[in-house]
Amino acid sequence: MDLSPRLPSILLILLLTITTSFAEIRKSEIRSDDRPIIPLDEFGFTHTGRLELDASKISLSNTNPDLDISKVGFFLCTRDAWVHVIQQLEEEEITCALQSDLVKHVFTFNKLNNKNNSFSTVFTENDADQYSLVFANCLRDVKVSMDVRSAMYNLEGKNGGRDYLSAGRTVLPKVYFLFSVIYFSLAATWIYVLFKKRRTVFAIHFFMLGVVVLKALNLLCEAEDKSYIKKTGSGHGWDVLFYIFSFLKGITLFTLIVLIGTGWSFLKPYLQDKEKKVLMIVIPLQVVANFAQVVIDETGPYGQDWVTWKQIFLLVDVVCCCAVLFPIVWSIKNLREAAKTDGKAAVNLVKLTLFRHYYIVVICYIYFTRVVVYALETITSYKYMWTSVVASELATLAFYLFTGYKFRPEVHNPYFVVDDDEEEAAAEALKLEDEFEL
Repeated sequence: MDLSPRLPSILLILLLTITTSFAEIRKSEIRSDDRPIIPLDEFGFTHTGRLELDASKISLSNTNPDLDISKVGFFLCTRDAWVHVIQQLEEEEITCALQSDLVKHVFTFNKLNNKNNSFSTVFTENDADQYSLVFANCLRDVKVSMDVRSAMYNLEGKNGGRDYLSAGRTVLPKVYFLFSVIYFSLAATWIYVLFKKRRTVFAIHFFMLGVVVLKALNLLCEAEDKSYIKKTGSGHGWDVLFYIFSFLKGITLFTLIVLIGTGWSFLKPYLQDKEKKVLMIVIPLQVVANFAQVVIDETGPYGQDWVTWKQIFLLVDVVCCCAVLFPIVWSIKNLREAAKTDGKAAVNLVKLTLFRHYYIVVICYIYFTRVVVYALETITSYKYMWTSVVASELATLAFYLFTGYKFRPEVHNPYFVVDDDEEEAAAEALKLEDEFEL
């Protein structure tokens, strides 16, 4: 069987594996679209799930009355069910996803009144699971245009209040608020440390304070955003503040890693040309990454360019993560060379050890937050999706604590002042140590 007509269906499987529950009330504009499958949203329902679906300005490019418009409509489908639907299509048991008994029909166009080009329906979902809302158009060479409004929520409590956050993410407002309090506390502690050690404070330490404050503000705005979405289905402007602080936090964090990696401020008061070039690469890429993230969040998977923006975001993020490692590598090589020539083996050995540890920690942080967290999202039940957020935030918190502790201002910083009695032993250690593999 020729699978080319089924490629959009196969693409949907990839979209469904992305553990993103958009949750809030979503409005989608579909214009002259001939895709046979259009994923609209994803949501984790409890046993009291509801879907409100409204479509207006519905029009088909072919108005032939003989068209079987029962092959055009909306349905809900779980990930496991969709795999079997794909098998049914490939084995030609069915010719349209809407014909499968594994999907749950929400509305098909044959129910439309001839005089109306709109409809409104409420679908009750009592089977707890994670579902995707999908539009199917199984009519060849027929383009569809319409405005779609979807609202998915769960009823909770005796009063039946609406919870617009997907099951498994409903605790996120509390999680983000808790971590924001932790970061505000860290910022206050860091201010105390800077005041107490003000004679040995460098510019990099104030930059570190800025990164922590932006992280705290970012988490606070995200907590408020999710809280409003949970109650009303809309962020009420908090999403804008979240994007702003997320943008600033992303740029400053990567810049901080680069600056620490170069030893700027506490080892040397300047940046070399190649180090400046790294910053000139990382900062614009972070701008692109944050713009891509906004497009991904705001458009949803129904957009034809959604997958492209998702790929751009992943590519740019990987490039940034790789780029920030180069300054650390250069500093390690410079310290190794300096240890052989300047006669300060003990000092350079401790500095070298510090940067090696930082290099390893940065790699572990990047690997955990990009790979391990994604794997956790993939294998975790939709009911416990909050665990991946907690894991990511804990890893980030540990990275912030390590960076702050190791590069704190200190009069007798053991990394920069070493007893001369250790000089001979350190020189011997530098001679005997194996080459550090980067």
